[in-house]
Formats: sequence, structure tokens, C-alpha cells
Amino acid sequence: MTGGYAGGQAQYVRVPFADVGPITVENSLPDEKVLFLSDIFPTGYMAAENCHIVPGKSVVAVWGCGPVGQFAIRSAFLLGAAKVIAIDSLPERRAMAEKAGAITLDSGLDVMDNLKALTGGRGPDAAIDAVGMEAHGSAYDNVKQALKLETDRPFALRQAMRCVRKAGVVSVPGVYGGVLDKVPFGAVMNKGVTIKTGQTHMQRYLSPLLALIEDGKIDPSFVITHRIPLTQASEAYDLFTEKKDACIKVVLDPMS
Repeated sequence: MTGGYAGGQAQYVRVPFADVGPITVENSLPDEKVLFLSDIFPTGYMAAENCHIVPGKSVVAVWGCGPVGQFAIRSAFLLGAAKVIAIDSLPERRAMAEKAGAITLDSGLDVMDNLKALTGGRGPDAAIDAVGMEAHGSAYDNVKQALKLETDRPFALRQAMRCVRKAGVVSVPGVYGGVLDKVPFGAVMNKGVTIKTGQTHMQRYLSPLLALIEDGKIDPSFVITHRIPLTQASEAYDLFTEKKDACIKVVLDPMS
């Protein structure tokens, strides 16, 4: 579905169609400022753009304050959101979101009631599910997945669908791989909710987002919490997966 190319975490990489895909960074921007143009910055930006934000008015709620969620939060502000509410269980991720100006909620609390209180009872104008199929918080999903009766855990998606206001937008940059269970589609239909999702259109965003970086409107390196040699990549993955040492985003140095 997504191609058969090997990964790019190596000292040297052969790039198919290199005269078509990549762009040239003409100035002296450090690598860490442009590195995330290849993935998480455009992903978060497209997720925010899909919310149809009305500058100065829209309230956007973001489920998941991992790397993509962090860029979705900042992108929503870049697009003019009046308020962004960030939802996550980890205090270090909420702290990073707060630095961007977001209001934060602990996902372990009553998210729906808290969102209603923050939005005058109607819910956010748009909800971004930046979590995807590996969401935590539902014993039901854990059991169904263990029994191979569903492939993904759509806990965050369910909340987003239930909490978004009538005629609102649910934007889904979070990855889903297969079959979902107990999706409240009746609420989606009866509220007239628009769902926007899909693989990120990377080429569309490379140049305009590079311009934002060059103009100093965003420094994507804010998300980096750990810099680790490529020779320790397996330890880096463990660090991120197990959420050790307040790890949010790792950069691997291929030459060390």
C-alpha cells in the first residue's frame, strides 16, 4: 500500500527519482530546522489545514501531543486558530504544547466535559486525531485486539467524533491500518461532521513550509528532545516507545 522502499536511517541513501522528489535548501539553515519537512511538519500542517480554520474564531482540539500533534498545534496557530486545546496523558508533552500557547487537558480525565466547559458547551470547531491506531485508554480495544477481532485501537478517534461540535470537522493524521470497532458513526452523521484524512501530500507543502522556516515564523527543531548516534538507533527506539527520559522526538546522527 505504501511502497517497498527501504528506510532512510543510514549514513548514505539511494534516492529514487532524486531530481523530482527532494527540494534544494538554498541558504545556510541548519539541518535540524529543515529535517522535519520530510514528514512530521507537513503532516501536522495538513491536519490543521484540513480543519478549515477561521482566523480569530476557530477552536481546535488536538488528541495526542507527540511529534505530529505538536506540529498540528503550532500549525493551527499559524493558520489563525483562536484557541487550541491539546489532550495527552504525558506531562512533558502537555508542557511542550503549553509553550506554543495551547490549553492542555489530561486525557485521563473527563475530556468531553472539560472540552464543553472550554467551548461554551458546544464542543470544538475541529478535532484532530494525531494518535491513530495505537491509542491507549480502552480495555475493550485491548481485548478485541488480543482476540484478533479488530486491528486498531480507535479510542482517540471515538472521543474526537463525540466531542466535536455540530457541523464541525474531524481531521485524522493519525495512522490507521485496518478494521475499527465501535466507531460512533451515528454521531458523525447526525451532527453533520466532516471527516478529512489521508496520506500527507508532501510535495505540496515542502516549499511553502520552508518559506515559513526561512521567515522565522517557526523553528521546527523545538520538538527535538534527544540527539543520539545512528549506532545507538535500537536504544533510541526503545527510549521513544517506552516514553523514557521525557522523550518526545529523537534525531539520529548518521555520522556518529
